[in-house]
Amino acid sequence: MLIERILKSKRKPKEIVELLAEELKNNKELIDELIQFFENGTIAEKGNCMEAIEYVTKENPEFAENCINFVIFHINDKASRVKWEACRIIGNVAKNFPDKVKEAIPKLLENAQDKSTVVRWSSAFALTEIAKSDSEIQEKLIPEFRKIVKRETNNGVRNIYLKYLKDAEL
Repeated sequence: MLIERILKSKRKPKEIVELLAEELKNNKELIDELIQFFENGTIAEKGNCMEAIEYVTKENPEFAENCINFVIFHINDKASRVKWEACRIIGNVAKNFPDKVKEAIPKLLENAQDKSTVVRWSSAFALTEIAKSDSEIQEKLIPEFRKIVKRETNNGVRNIYLKYLKDAEL
């Protein structure tokens, strides 16, 4: 199995992610193998898998068509890295799959209260991208964003919501 060989190689994590992403770009069928491997992988391997998907969806959001349910399912994973990469994937694909990403909103709102700043930042990115792609959802999320801004202690995370709110009011 190609995915397993890459993940178990002695390369550095960044090289593993880049190699996985390249293979996924070249062969969309490999996503099934990656998902299968993910289920029994180590925390580090799971993080590498999710980051590789994020890497691909940044340039090619349509790629997520065959794995979006998997990503949504893992938004609240125990591992912070899996959470934040899953959130970023949702943000990357929100414009392409507006009806599907709606399912992620409750989990993303839960992650907006996570102890990890990176998870909260990634959740903010995903939530604001979802709101941009659907005016009906936007109306429901704006009050949530205002609540989050009041309690959020990190300026970087808070600024994502504030910028969105400022742009939405124009």
